[in-house]
Amino acid sequence: MLVHDLLTISSRMEIVRGHLGARMGVSGPQYSLLVAVAHLQGETGASVSALAKALHVSSAFVASETGKLAQRGLVLKRTNPHDRRGVLLSIAPAGRSEITRIGAEIRAINDLFFGALDGKAFVALSAAVGSLVVSSRKAVQYINAGERAHQVLLEAAE
Repeated sequence: MLVHDLLTISSRMEIVRGHLGARMGVSGPQYSLLVAVAHLQGETGASVSALAKALHVSSAFVASETGKLAQRGLVLKRTNPHDRRGVLLSIAPAGRSEITRIGAEIRAINDLFFGALDGKAFVALSAAVGSLVVSSRKAVQYINAGERAHQVLLEAAE
């Protein structure tokens, strides 16, 4: 039942992310990027690679989607002064305004979603999920390696 429960939670999180994104006029993944930039930008901005690592997505995906968000005036992009090849991202005033505008709804949904957990249980869940992120990546790598080996065998048989 654990796997089924995790799938249900995942599906519901996607629904929430899509809803909050739609409230801001962006996609669910773009909403996640905006929130991640807001959390990671610090004083100087967040790098594309830091966002990709935090969200467990590719740097190409972050670059593509933040480019769209920058065109809409929600994210600011500037050259990294320490590595001129890199870009630092920060929330633009319009992006901050959008997050603030739906902030009460974000808090209400988070309270409902995680309200069954006290502080200790929330910390334990966070640690357990972090461990599952690592082990699930290994499982996907195993599957991908098996699919590549299977494809090689199929091509050899042709």
